[in-house]
Amino acid sequence: MTKATFRSPKADDVTLVVEPGVSLMQAAVRAGLDGIVADCGGQRQCATCHVYVDEAFTGLLPPMSEDEDDMLEITATERTGRSRLSCQLVASEDIEEIVVDLPERQR
Repeated sequence: MTKATFRSPKADDVTLVVEPGVSLMQAAVRAGLDGIVADCGGQRQCATCHVYVDEAFTGLLPPMSEDEDDMLEITATERTGRSRLSCQLVASEDIEEIVVDLPERQR
């Protein structure tokens, strides 16, 4: 299980326990978390699940695919070196904890 903390500029932090094989986007949507829109349902087609991974956790993640990299070019908020699509961040036994910041808006 991965403990995923979502830090929001608009609300209190939310921590979810995410089962292996489940993306952070899926867990956030299931929990009704405000700040993850996920219009495309996790298909790397909309960039409305954009998050900023806390620097302490970026080294734990697999490299992004070319498709994810391309999609991050159309985010509603500024892309940074910490930007990832939460639909591509999948919980695993190797990741005990992760912290991500939600952007001000997704559209």
